[in-house]
Amino acid sequence: MKLSVIIVNYNVKYFLEQCLNSVLQAQIKCDEIYGENSSDIFVVDNNSKDASVDMLKQKFPKVKRIENTENLGFAVANNQAVKKTDAEFVLLLNPDTLVPEDTFVKILNFMDNTPDAGGLGVQMIDGNGKFLPESKRSFPTPIVSFYKIFGFSKLFPKSKKIGKYHLSYLNKNETHQVDVLSGAFMLLRSKTLEKAGLLDEDFFMYGEDIDLSYRIIKAGYKNYYFSDTTIIHYKGESTKKGSLNYVFLFYNAMIIFTKKHFSSKNIALFSLLIKTAVWLRAGLSVFKRIFNTLFLPVTDAALFFLGFYFLKPIWELYKFNIPNYYPEEYLGFAVPIYILIWLSAIFISNGYKKPADSKKLFRGILVGAFVILVFYSLLNEQYRYSRALLLLGTASALILSWSVRALFTILRLSKFGFQNQKPKSVLIFVDENNRQKVNEILNLYEQKTNNRDIFIFKNLPEFLSNTEIKEFILKNKISDVIFNINTYSVESIIYIMKKISVKSIGFKIINVNNSTIIGSHSINHGESMYDIDNYKITDKYNMKIKRIGDVCFSIIFLLFFPVLFLLVENKINFLKSIFKVLFGKLSWVGYSNELKKQQFEALPKIKKGVLAPVIYNISDPDETFKLNLMYAKNYNFTDDIYIIYKLFMYIGNKNF
Repeated sequence: MKLSVIIVNYNVKYFLEQCLNSVLQAQIKCDEIYGENSSDIFVVDNNSKDASVDMLKQKFPKVKRIENTENLGFAVANNQAVKKTDAEFVLLLNPDTLVPEDTFVKILNFMDNTPDAGGLGVQMIDGNGKFLPESKRSFPTPIVSFYKIFGFSKLFPKSKKIGKYHLSYLNKNETHQVDVLSGAFMLLRSKTLEKAGLLDEDFFMYGEDIDLSYRIIKAGYKNYYFSDTTIIHYKGESTKKGSLNYVFLFYNAMIIFTKKHFSSKNIALFSLLIKTAVWLRAGLSVFKRIFNTLFLPVTDAALFFLGFYFLKPIWELYKFNIPNYYPEEYLGFAVPIYILIWLSAIFISNGYKKPADSKKLFRGILVGAFVILVFYSLLNEQYRYSRALLLLGTASALILSWSVRALFTILRLSKFGFQNQKPKSVLIFVDENNRQKVNEILNLYEQKTNNRDIFIFKNLPEFLSNTEIKEFILKNKISDVIFNINTYSVESIIYIMKKISVKSIGFKIINVNNSTIIGSHSINHGESMYDIDNYKITDKYNMKIKRIGDVCFSIIFLLFFPVLFLLVENKINFLKSIFKVLFGKLSWVGYSNELKKQQFEALPKIKKGVLAPVIYNISDPDETFKLNLMYAKNYNFTDDIYIIYKLFMYIGNKNF
């Protein structure tokens, strides 16, 4: 066996599928040069919850699987597969990557002609075609890490001393000897592993590639950055780069590496340096997250209060011709309660979901006003200050909250402003055979994301021969480029991504076989994966409303249980169900228990239900499945209300 490809997967099913498809194509080229069955593929699944293993069994039966019952980490999982292979070379590959068809042939040829090479990495670009600097790195010595952690390496990238962390002074389009290989794509000679050892399992995630690279060089081999092939690495789908989890995992890995390989006199200083960086990054990350979450609600609260603050004296003079007619408790107690109800209603209506949506915002304010008026009518007369002032305050809240978001939009503060409603121009490379299917997926994508974009379809070979790419993109103001992976090679896709190289362009890859669009519009916005299964029940807003409805029904049933228990058949199960739904173990409505296992797997995952969306007896299991499928696809909370109403007398025993 010439090559074993090892992929560790954790909850990235669609990326894994796309990766494996590209690996299989590269495998075919490899077989042409090195003979049939010259390579094999291992996928080690670290207890994924997204049906990754089921997808592997169904679509890639020849791939060798190792199914862990817990997340053992990157190093342990890779070692499990390495121990099972007898191949001359081992490739550690991330699942969120795409490899060109000739990659395996090129890298194996280089290793065969470079006997001192123990390991090899390649040029990597992200989902926007941007070169990833971690493609080539040096060892994180204390001084190198200092320049990196505190940003000096970015200021002086061409300096051989200061820019050493990412070796930014080396030409990315030339092959070089380097210190560190990236774990995202790490080709290793098996003889080297026998001498240097496997991945150190003290590292859970991050740092194990640095450690192994160090031991490869200590074993007398060299590591190379190979520039003659380029892969796409979407970066960080398993752990987001901006998350606290990433910060702690990454810097903790650097501390482990330091203690293991550096002299004891440097350990204390370096550990202090890293810990300082961790807490600075962690503190900044927490502050940023809190600020982004609370900025709009706090701004709204201030604006709502200001509205009442200025409306109150105007109304007092107009209505009563008496200043300070209302007591201090009005602004000090009543108005803050109004504001709290409004903020809660906006939150429930998804009004704080980014980007801002005026419909959801107005719905939240109006629902909040209705709730306030209902409670207002139940209050003692001395606390019913002014219904008219409340209505004026509602109008003020609508105007001010919308205006401040419009201002943020004008100022291009995209996190807090409205989404640009102007349709984007999207360039799509697809052949005529797949155009209809691609169009169907894009239409579903538009419905799900509320986008209305302008799609420009082109055939890639004709486009390349007749058009200047950059000219066409700038002239048509293209914002996204979508490739059909079922039609075009990974090599041609990467070629176009590198050739366009326009900062404002986002790239996505569409797969007609599983109706997904995978891509990354901006490195600042993180990676994105769009599954186009059009099930309304999995919409975040509907899931939130369903859960709130479950809690409300549970509270109502509990309050009126002395009366309601007379109406149900199984009273004990009814009481048990109330508490199970209240604590989130069940939902009042879920799928029918009569469904077959494969039918359950075909539906999106939701909580088990006390009741099912079948309100009459059906003997045909296929008909039962269709009703459950319609419930998932067309879900509305009113469906739950209707089902509970129709089946209430069976609530203690139906589907339980």
